[in-house]
Amino acid sequence: MFLRLANEHREFVKDLVMSLQALATVLEKRGYEAACYTCGDQMNSANFMVSLTENHLIRFLVSDYGITWTELRDDRELMKLEGAEAISQLQELADLLKVQLHSNARISIG
Repeated sequence: MFLRLANEHREFVKDLVMSLQALATVLEKRGYEAACYTCGDQMNSANFMVSLTENHLIRFLVSDYGITWTELRDDRELMKLEGAEAISQLQELADLLKVQLHSNARISIG
């Protein structure tokens, strides 16, 4: 059972990393400074960052050790979420992007 759960977790992290890479690409095409960095080609961790405005940065980290969403304004941490809450916040960002695609407005979180 534990080996199966470990494999499922690895697949989950891999899927999340691929989704972050796609989100960074879409955001870049929409004019945002966005990037998704991974180490190696195993897809077992990623560092996703997007600058929503000049002083508003979102950082999303995913690895075997955990998942973290950090939101910063003017170099001060506004919010830090982990696990399912971090993924929910990432979904909110993706949903706002969908709305933006239809209305051509800038993304505004918080």
